[in-house]
Amino acid sequence: MPNSQPRPRRGARSGAGAAGRDELVSRSLQSAEHCLGVQDFGTAYAHYLLVLSLAPELKDDVKETFQYTLFRWAEELDALSRTQDLLGCYEQALELFPDDEVICNSMGEHLFRMGFRDEAAGYFHKAVKLNPDFSDAKENFYRVANWLVERWHFIMLNDTKRNTVYNAAIQNAVCLGSKSVLDIGAGTGILSMFAKKAGAHSVYACELSKTMYELACDVVAANKMEAGIKLLHMKSLDIEIPKHIPERVSLVVTETVDAGLFGEGIVESLIHAWEHLLLQPKNRGENGNCEKYGKVIPASAVIFGMAVECAEIRRHHRVGTKDVAGICLPTNVKFQSPACSSVDTEETIEPYTTEKMSRVPGGYLALTECFEIMTVDFNNLQELKSLATKKPGNIGIPVIKEGILDAIVVWFVLQLDDEHSLSTSPSEETCWEQAVYPVHNLADYWIKPGDHVMMEVSCQDCYLRIQNISVFGLEREVDARKNFTKDKDLLSLGSEAELCSALANLQTSKPDAVEQTCILESTEIALLNNNLYHEGFKMAMRKVLSSLTPEKLCQAMDTQCQNEMSCGSEESNSEESIPEPFYVLDVSEGFSLLPIIAGTLGQVKPYSSVEKDQHRTTLDLISEANHFPKETLEFWLRHVEDESAVLQRPKSDKLWSIIILDVIEPSGLIQQEIMEKAAISRCLLQSGGKIFPQYVLMFGLLVESQTLVEESAVQGTERTLGLNIAPFINQFQVPIRVFLDLSSLPCIPLSKPVELLRLDLMTPYLNTSNTEVKVHICKSGQVTAIPFWYHMYLDDEIRLDTSSEASHWKQAAVVLDNPIRVEMGEELVLSVQHHKSNVSITVKR
Repeated sequence: MPNSQPRPRRGARSGAGAAGRDELVSRSLQSAEHCLGVQDFGTAYAHYLLVLSLAPELKDDVKETFQYTLFRWAEELDALSRTQDLLGCYEQALELFPDDEVICNSMGEHLFRMGFRDEAAGYFHKAVKLNPDFSDAKENFYRVANWLVERWHFIMLNDTKRNTVYNAAIQNAVCLGSKSVLDIGAGTGILSMFAKKAGAHSVYACELSKTMYELACDVVAANKMEAGIKLLHMKSLDIEIPKHIPERVSLVVTETVDAGLFGEGIVESLIHAWEHLLLQPKNRGENGNCEKYGKVIPASAVIFGMAVECAEIRRHHRVGTKDVAGICLPTNVKFQSPACSSVDTEETIEPYTTEKMSRVPGGYLALTECFEIMTVDFNNLQELKSLATKKPGNIGIPVIKEGILDAIVVWFVLQLDDEHSLSTSPSEETCWEQAVYPVHNLADYWIKPGDHVMMEVSCQDCYLRIQNISVFGLEREVDARKNFTKDKDLLSLGSEAELCSALANLQTSKPDAVEQTCILESTEIALLNNNLYHEGFKMAMRKVLSSLTPEKLCQAMDTQCQNEMSCGSEESNSEESIPEPFYVLDVSEGFSLLPIIAGTLGQVKPYSSVEKDQHRTTLDLISEANHFPKETLEFWLRHVEDESAVLQRPKSDKLWSIIILDVIEPSGLIQQEIMEKAAISRCLLQSGGKIFPQYVLMFGLLVESQTLVEESAVQGTERTLGLNIAPFINQFQVPIRVFLDLSSLPCIPLSKPVELLRLDLMTPYLNTSNTEVKVHICKSGQVTAIPFWYHMYLDDEIRLDTSSEASHWKQAAVVLDNPIRVEMGEELVLSVQHHKSNVSITVKR
């Protein structure tokens, strides 16, 4: 609690009234301080409100203590779910301190936790404007900005070809008479402005996101079109005539298409538009003024697909190992990524993932020719309606190359009108990624010419679905009739891992064995496939436990001696002579096998902090298949009242031998509050116990990458065909790009890798929050970005590299606001600052 004890300045007032107010202020201050002492924060807050309303000149004196009181009282209100009271307190505080960046940031944090992301972003943004050096607010704003204004907005607005083609199609339509226009999902309003510039009389634009709607208002005003474009903060499905727009329009323009074409709801919104917002379509061969008829841009689309082999997709969507550091994965457990799972729950999940196939690490191999999946006419209401109800259709595609079937990759050609089209093919330079449907549940993924890849295609839930992928060929039909479950087939298994898995699964082959499908994130599947990671942890844990074993043996001998002395010649109780187990706590984010691996290393009591019930069931089944006693593995969150208490003692009188922390997010950033977690963990370790990783080194290098520049900010007005959009959307640019694959990122290295930062979890006095690093330039060019990654040291010998090909982690990069020209032989100085989970890097000459 801050030691601020201000007293009213009596000389500032005169008369009996002033003396009475001063006395009341003085007593209220004393009462507030007393309440703080007994942690009655609500009453203390009320007293401070009274003080500040009576004596506003004391604001500066009590500011720090008032903030402390507000935050502690807000924590209590939050815990009691008194949301309205909490927000009311912050509104009162901001009336008193409207330009206080700390209160603004704290208000944003509460709103964000409540799910009000748009509102939270406004407070974070204001806090950063009030104090550009306020690290907490900057980090909060950067994280929420990525969600509010997704990065594809920048990439799309920088796509000159896309902008040019859309502009030309809209110009054509307006020139032919489509003078009233509705832009559905307006974003920044660029398509609306194209229509207005083309000569449309009436332009309406709807946008659901509050942030994007406000951004569009600013953009339209800056381009002096606010009088000609009516912006609506709503879904198109909620637009009513004449309540929101006066009459039906002759043209709808939209780009509510994702990598799988239908995923942003274009079918549903266009069905509604044709029924309620558009004029009737012109019949074929019919002449007349286009202003009397309705049409849509884009007019139609053709969806294409291709079967591919791709090791990168495979390792993120299919568990390809049966043995993880000696742990056999049973056959009654099926791992799937969300993109592979069928939708049986109320929550609709995209049935595909997305990749920029031209940049996928390791590339891909086409196993079939490109084939047509379906066409859709956006100007045909009946066709749009039939999409969702149409029965799945079957497609069979001949295989042209031998390889492993990993995925069906999908893209489309958007036909804007008779003259203009856009392709999202992997071979095109385009702002779009491709939709990827990973293949799973095949007995054999190896295919060759002569085989046919079969699939079922539908448009259920307004998503393009490609399901029941299978392979047919003459040999496969014969193989399918064979029974591979006979005992003799065990002798023909190709590896020790397969034999181990088969033996582990003998007990689960009974008809009543529990079957479990476990849905994992793609990064969790990649982690399961990373044997180096698990072997590294196994070796490091074994070393720590071996070093602690003599101590345990001494404890056991001491216990036995005491028992013999107290019981004379009687045999001592064997249970009492058993030493206490080693306690191992794994607080990794998500699914982790490390507790089970720890359980194989001797007398260990492992604790897992997994949260999901299906993950716990899966770990129980894996334990059972590996002949662990059921009580060996504990799920720690069952033992603590809330997740924030996860780092505590296993028993009141015991300490942890090993605590495993997740230091790096899969995105490539440092986990939030990791150093605070490490500080708590150090207090809970037994003598000789360790935190994993023990320390982390951050590495980076200087690169020239136009790709990173264009994916981080809109580049001037040329890309947007003269429209002034960049300054407004670039307010939401963030200096750090995440989820990068450095191995396939288009860039030119201008330096060798250098160590930027050390995070020591075991010996914190070695850490420095601010460092300067000299970097030698080995190639002339323009520095546009600084990609970075980490080496995680479990001990001085065992290291995990987050940039390795097998890593489940991605890399990140700091993108510079302005490129720096450098010549070979020069030296630059990087100033590296670490605050909580945020790392900022600035370049000095």
